This record gives sequence, structure tokens and C-alpha cells, in this order.
Amino acid sequence: MKAFVAGATGQTGRRIVKELVQRNIPVRALVRNLETGQEILPPEVELVVGDVLNPEILWEAIGDSTVLLCATGAKPSLDFFGPYRVDCEGTKNLANAAKKKGIEHFVLVSSLCVSQLFHPLNLFWLILVWKKRSEEYLQQSGLNYTIVRPGGLRNDETSSPLVMSSADTLFEGSLPRTKVAQTCVEALFQPEARNKIVEIVTSEDAPGKTFEELFASVN
Repeated sequence: MKAFVAGATGQTGRRIVKELVQRNIPVRALVRNLETGQEILPPEVELVVGDVLNPEILWEAIGDSTVLLCATGAKPSLDFFGPYRVDCEGTKNLANAAKKKGIEHFVLVSSLCVSQLFHPLNLFWLILVWKKRSEEYLQQSGLNYTIVRPGGLRNDETSSPLVMSSADTLFEGSLPRTKVAQTCVEALFQPEARNKIVEIVTSEDAPGKTFEELFASVN
């Protein structure tokens, strides 16, 4: 297995890279700025300069990777088309390149509540709408996929157990980004994670379960 990570220098993406490296999985990381990538990511990671908005370079960027994890996301800005370009078109470009490359498993970090049109987050240029569109495109691509919809993202750590549920069943809650990273990487190893949408948060009251149990519990 060799992993290609898009959005590798983001807050969630860098944690995905770290989790992969800790498991001794070779990583190719797509970065827009080489110096930033060198500062943030472990030295053993292969850095590839590029952008998901430039589909012509993605074939070469993916290289000999066998799995792909996408943690890209539009940053808040005054650019009305930012979420559409990054969260929709960028993910579509990755899915197209992944299919041509024969990628074995595509893991996409999405968001809780993407099916709720009137959610406050859609005030940020319909970001949830475009994330949902990218999910649908991936589902229809023919690729093996896992779509991970986390709740509110935190940079702290917690020992609270993970809660995992099926699509459009969790509507509130949060979790550390490290838990998101662990879920994404575990999805690569769990047969029960294939071709599923999973929603995740943490809860002090939840029973502790293994990832195998969590993924198996989702329809």
C-alpha cells in the first residue's frame, strides 16, 4: 500500500499523513507550496507540488500510489466560487484521476449535515452543498470509497469514545482531528468500511468499540 494525500498540509490532512507514517505506510503528499510542506510534514513523505484544480498534473502526482485520501477544503474568504472549485470540482478531478490510475480505495473527508440545505454553514458560499455534490460524484465513479463525515473539528485531544453512524443520522457533536485521521486510515484496512458513508463524533457516554465494530455497525 502507498497513500496519496490531498490537502496534506491542512489541519486534518497533516494528521492523516502523520497517522499513515506511524503505520509505516509510504506517503505521497500533494502540496501547493514545497517549503510549507517541508516545514509541516515528516521528512520521509514524498512531496508533490500541485493543485487539485489543475487536473492535468494529478495523473503524474498520484504516481505509484494505490490508495487516496482527500482532506481538501475551501478556506473562508470572500471568493464566492471558492467552495465550489475546491470542495466540488477539485474532488471530482481527484476522483477522475484516481479512476484512471486504478486507485484501490478513495477516502473522502466531508462534513456532518451536508444534506441540510438550510444549515448555517451554507452561508459560507454553499459549502455543504458542494461537499454533497462531490460525495455523489465519488459514489457514482465506480471507485471503492469511504466517505467520512466528521462533526465539529477540534485540535485538542480527548479519550472520549468514537460514535459512528450512517448517513444523515448525526446532526451535532464534535471530535478531535486526530480521531478523524485515525478513522480515515482505518477505513483502508476495514472491509466493512468500503462503499459507505460514516458520520463520526465523540461522546463521553458512548461505549468503547473497535473500528471493526464501528464500521460493521453502519449500514
